[in-house]
Amino acid sequence: MIGRPDDGGRVPDELALALAQATVGAIETVGGYAGGVYLRSRAAGLLRLAVVAGLPGSLFRPWWRMHVNRPYPVAEAHRSGQAVHLANAEEAMRRYPQLMAGLPFPFGSMYVPLVAGLERFGVLMVLRAATPGAVVSDSDRQLLREAAQQLAARLAALAADGTAVVWEDEPVSLTLPAPLETPLRAGRFDWDLETGLVTVDAELCALAGLDPADFPGDVAVLTADWWPEDRQGLWAIARELADQHEPETRRLVLSRPDGRRLVLDLTARPGPAGPPRLLSGLVLDLGTAPLTEQAADRLPQAVLSLDRTGRVTYANDGVPDLLGHSRAELAGRVLWEALPWLGHTAYEDYFRAVMMGSDPVQFMARRSPNEWISVFLHPGPGGVTVTLNTEEHPAYTPNSLVRPGGGLGSPADRAAALYRPVALAIALTEAVTARQVSAVVTEELLPAFGGRQLAIYLLNDRHLYLAWETGFPKGFLDRFDGVSLEVRLPGVETLTSGRPIFFESMQHLAAAYPGIALDADIGARAFLPLIASGRPVGSCILGFDRPRGFSPEERTVLTALAGLIAQALQRAQRYESEATLARGLQDALLPHRLPVVDHVDTLGRYLPGTEGMDIGGDWYDVIETGSLPGRSIALVIGDVQGHGVAAASTMGQLRSAVRAFALSGQSPQDVVSGTNRLLIDLDPGQFASCCYVLLHPETGAARAVRAGHPQPLLRHPDGRTDVLDLPGGVVLGVDSEAQYPVTEFRLEPGAILALYTDGLVEQPGADIDVGIERLRATLAEAGSGGLADTADRLVREAGEAADRPDDVALLLAARWTTQWRQAS
Repeated sequence: MIGRPDDGGRVPDELALALAQATVGAIETVGGYAGGVYLRSRAAGLLRLAVVAGLPGSLFRPWWRMHVNRPYPVAEAHRSGQAVHLANAEEAMRRYPQLMAGLPFPFGSMYVPLVAGLERFGVLMVLRAATPGAVVSDSDRQLLREAAQQLAARLAALAADGTAVVWEDEPVSLTLPAPLETPLRAGRFDWDLETGLVTVDAELCALAGLDPADFPGDVAVLTADWWPEDRQGLWAIARELADQHEPETRRLVLSRPDGRRLVLDLTARPGPAGPPRLLSGLVLDLGTAPLTEQAADRLPQAVLSLDRTGRVTYANDGVPDLLGHSRAELAGRVLWEALPWLGHTAYEDYFRAVMMGSDPVQFMARRSPNEWISVFLHPGPGGVTVTLNTEEHPAYTPNSLVRPGGGLGSPADRAAALYRPVALAIALTEAVTARQVSAVVTEELLPAFGGRQLAIYLLNDRHLYLAWETGFPKGFLDRFDGVSLEVRLPGVETLTSGRPIFFESMQHLAAAYPGIALDADIGARAFLPLIASGRPVGSCILGFDRPRGFSPEERTVLTALAGLIAQALQRAQRYESEATLARGLQDALLPHRLPVVDHVDTLGRYLPGTEGMDIGGDWYDVIETGSLPGRSIALVIGDVQGHGVAAASTMGQLRSAVRAFALSGQSPQDVVSGTNRLLIDLDPGQFASCCYVLLHPETGAARAVRAGHPQPLLRHPDGRTDVLDLPGGVVLGVDSEAQYPVTEFRLEPGAILALYTDGLVEQPGADIDVGIERLRATLAEAGSGGLADTADRLVREAGEAADRPDDVALLLAARWTTQWRQAS
């Protein structure tokens, strides 16, 4: 559902002002129509959209967060430190198909990293009209590069002054300055940027509804009833003018909540030396409807005008009759907020299309169960003109089109039909298990076609077995599980014939297959064959909760998507076979039992990853070293980069190497250094982390070495739990000359040492320190129960995760003495 953030009327802080100012300047410098800044967040590897200008921020909520490892130009610019320039949609589709799958519109874009020294703050982005057949000019590249350098320098200065240059909030949305126009009415004010004092004349007080005698001279009071985007735009151009050395005037077009529109000209007065610090404002009242718009009042349909943030700036006389809203009720409000039935997610792409492209869009929108509205969107440089008409009998049931609510044959529908297979194909490339493939189909396919039910059957030994279902009554599909290919059922015949079968109503389905069990009396069904490279994989059933037709274009798209799904399922079956092999190898290489040692209890846990081949890299071990009476034990945990059979094999070699070095009596630093050199010799380019602790059971003296591994946890006998601070060295396999310092500490009787791999504490999009702190708190709360109970509590959350992207290893060691056990 479309919505938008609100800044609560607050004055923007220095960071927001710097970003807003730079965004406005960059957009104007290279002739863009929109832009923004992605800034780093506190979560490792996550960028957040901090500022967006010239577009309704709420329409682009799916792009507010961007992981730096994703295949998007913003992520690549930040990750590589190199600018990315895309002149048109064709170039963007070739280089970043996932971007265009989500935004299939003709636009050009430029992305420049914000780098100052070794600091990477984020990315400055500008969107502009596409230039087919032409590249981004060198002059525009240079101009945007200079704008990014200036912003990066400003961010570095803020950081040096103690400002946290990170973004954790929703993006700030701001209005771009508009071309100058002829004023109608005027009020004036002066704004001293040194003192913050604002003085206003009587006319402006009248326009703003202020009493001159009570006006406190605060700009926040003057702009209290402005829309948040207008306030942000004012601060942005005020800061920009304050940095100029020559007189200059900038303009904002403002919408008042009462429906009036204002134009604000803000001028910098030249000072005796340096940038001006005094701004003069001229506020122009345009009223509620210029004379040039009276012609639209004579039209029978409803006509509205939107600015580039989606706010209604004009509504003709036809609006109250058609929509039941007065002009005052709509003026200044975001269209899809004022008309919630237009805020459905099915219509978001249409609004994005006109905000990012220049082609008009037509679609059908459902206002009520029996009422349809024909919507025409006509974009232009300053906004969008919207015309609406009632539609008594749609030419084709809108729900049966590629996107629910689309108009048959509209440019937006043809674009959706073209890009939907691309979007699904890209999503399927990241799905490596049958469960993930089915989840992608549920998330991508059902919403696109307005479906409610989904079932996927896989073929095995000439029988179809239910692999995934959603939306059907519980237990209904059990009767079809394991059916033979000899049975006459639509899910079987679609596979054996290789042809999709469509039923526009449940009555049609019952007539074609007399006696077939039905889960509903009303609805429609599509049965799709899943065939990959000529080999049958299974069948897919799409269910709809009301009768509907299937257009020729839609049947073609669904058939193509079924082929993509079949290929993904076939690949998932192959991955799962390899995963079975890797799990067997992993199980053979991990220790089946740990040695029993006086004064120390040890316990290990291992959980394989649940996503495809994400297993095989983690290991733990307990090694008895030396001989009595100075015998010690080595506690080892490690994590090989990568997954699958190769990672499991490397893990086995490293475990054997560590055991050999440890049993030969070498010191902890020599054990880790020797293993590091061995890994470089075995497989250059392969990395692994490791933590090695040599513990004397009788005294509790411990010496620890860490190679790029998460810090261990130590729970003291009184329950106090710390994250140990081991200096450590780089991961194994990088530098043959790497040094690994030793840290000494003592394990007291009743204390527990916890070694673990990052799979236990890492979550996508979250800082690993948050996960470590959560694990530390869980260990602290574990109480005085046995090690098994403690281990179960530590791995419980990871064990219950349905989609665990990494394997997990945990090794606990608890020291005790006879006297301590008797006392406890």
